[in-house]
Amino acid sequence: MHDTLSSLVERAITGHHRPLEFYLREHSRLPGPRANLELANDFAYLLASASTKHPDNVLSLIYAFSNSNRMLIADDTPSEFVILCGVVAAGACAAVRSEWREQVVDMLSHYACSPSWRVREAVATAFQHLLSADAQTIMPYLSQLAISDSFLQQRAAVAAIAEPRLLYVPELIEGALQLQRTVLEHISHVPATERKCEDFRILRRTLGYTLSVVAAALPAKGFAFMRECALWNDTDVNWILRENLKKKRLAKYPQEIAVVTDLLM
Repeated sequence: MHDTLSSLVERAITGHHRPLEFYLREHSRLPGPRANLELANDFAYLLASASTKHPDNVLSLIYAFSNSNRMLIADDTPSEFVILCGVVAAGACAAVRSEWREQVVDMLSHYACSPSWRVREAVATAFQHLLSADAQTIMPYLSQLAISDSFLQQRAAVAAIAEPRLLYVPELIEGALQLQRTVLEHISHVPATERKCEDFRILRRTLGYTLSVVAAALPAKGFAFMRECALWNDTDVNWILRENLKKKRLAKYPQEIAVVTDLLM
């Protein structure tokens, strides 16, 4: 399969992208419970490699596959998978080509608001490629998303950084915790009427696991922040805390969990 994909990518770079798109659709595994993420990642890495020799052609291909006109494509379809591939590839390629990063971040900010949950996950994956390459440049972009008026853009910020393999540099861990704080403080001030919308619920579900990822990497400060949040007496923040305390990644901190749990009573 990899040889076929590689050959199709080479053809697509020369301007014949339809065979590649048909191949991605055919092997998308959609409709179905799980998209072919291995294929999406292979595609992204092949394009990133090709971008060193054929930057203009690769960039055109990325925009062809992640065209904003496809924003309303139905969930769980091969067409959705094509967008997913384009979004992930954009992040992988911009990780290699620094001059693309600003325009790719703009693209990712746009697709963070996609009605497709798979595309939103692709945005997080794309940001993770960028963070691996240049966290110092990308973290300020995520900070801007975290203070956005869009719940889904806030969601992109906290989801992107909640990746254990990224959280090994002290500065990045501190930044990740600050992103969680920024978004949680914001939602604690959201009026009750706005909390009924689906975008808010999507953000809440995401925060239901991201805080524990960061706390596992920075337990002392992570649990201190959880204790602080528990004192806010906010129904949704309390739900988020309880969800995070259930995660296995925090199971080795029973005393810290007990303290936060008691504060939530």
